[in-house]
Amino acid sequence: MTLTLDEKFAYMATGQPYNDLDPRLEDLRDQATQKTDALNREPRMAKKAQLFQALVQHAGVDPIINPNFRCEFGRNISVGDHFYANYDCVILDGAPVMIGNRVLFGPKVGLYTSNHLFAASERPTGGCIAKPITVGDNCWLAANVSVTPGVTIGANTIIGAGSVVTHDIPENVIAAGNPCRVLRPITDADRTGFDPTSSQWP
Repeated sequence: MTLTLDEKFAYMATGQPYNDLDPRLEDLRDQATQKTDALNREPRMAKKAQLFQALVQHAGVDPIINPNFRCEFGRNISVGDHFYANYDCVILDGAPVMIGNRVLFGPKVGLYTSNHLFAASERPTGGCIAKPITVGDNCWLAANVSVTPGVTIGANTIIGAGSVVTHDIPENVIAAGNPCRVLRPITDADRTGFDPTSSQWP
């Protein structure tokens, strides 16, 4: 079956097996590496934001991307306003990755939409599947969190350090573990009254 590149990416997003060794995909990965190399070398924050916005499908205002950021293609990544990615973030975007507004990623967070096929005979020939990942508004993924294909994380949720998120997590909770599970809801008792404009806080 011969598909255009846009048709292939649309097909990949369905979760059906696809050929990951397609030379067109390999070329796009090489281009993404060159673009992220430039992004990671750039010291000026405003220019870094421009390079990131040019790399991904969509990025809102004021993205902050620390080195060394890596992605597979870039074209399948959409992020909202005020996205912050700490050091060594990796996003493999074989399928769409949708990240909301004011999302924080700790160091070494990884979002992985793609998976090799399970049958050993099908892996060497490039057999893969990909499923979308969604992270809602105001989420915080702490250090070394891994998110696997097909997962949705609800708005305002915190994922604890070192977690492996293998299934959907609802909004407004703290979740952690391997596999990640809900520990408790976030409540008004978690408020500290922090106000950076107040002289109470240094």
